[in-house]
Amino acid sequence: MPNEARVIPLRPQSRSQSRPQPARPGDRPAAPPVSPVRRSPTVREPLWRDLVGDVLRRERLAQERTLKEVAEAARISMPYLSEVERGRKEASSEVLAAAAGALGLGLGDLLARTQGELVRLTSRRTGAGRGHGTSGARYDGMCLAA
Repeated sequence: MPNEARVIPLRPQSRSQSRPQPARPGDRPAAPPVSPVRRSPTVREPLWRDLVGDVLRRERLAQERTLKEVAEAARISMPYLSEVERGRKEASSEVLAAAAGALGLGLGDLLARTQGELVRLTSRRTGAGRGHGTSGARYDGMCLAA
C-alpha cells in the first residue's frame, strides 16, 4: 500500500517486545539489522540532555534560586524544568534558551558550558588532555546533534 509507512523504533526493542509481524501483501523485505558500534561495557558516552540538565541545575543552585522561581521566569512548567534538569527530557532550543535566559545566561553560554563539561568528562575517560583527541589534534568546536 503506498499510504503506509514503516515504523523504525528509536530504541532497540527488548526480546520480549520484539514479535515478528506477519508479512502483508506488498510489504518490502525488512532491511538487515544494523549492528550498533560496540564499545566497552564500562565506557558510556554522556548524553547531551544529562549534561545540559546538570549545567542548568548547577547554575540555578549557585544562584540560590528555587526550581519554581526559574520555571516561572522562563515561563515553562516547574515539572518540565525538573525533568530537563534531571536529563529525563530532551528540551527544544526554545525551552533551553528560556531556561538559560531565566538564569541570566544566553543560549550560547549554556551550550558552551555544556560542551566544556562534555570535554572534561570524555577527556578524563580517554586519558586525553582537554581539547585533544587521540590523534593529538586540538578540538575547540562545539558539536550538537539533533
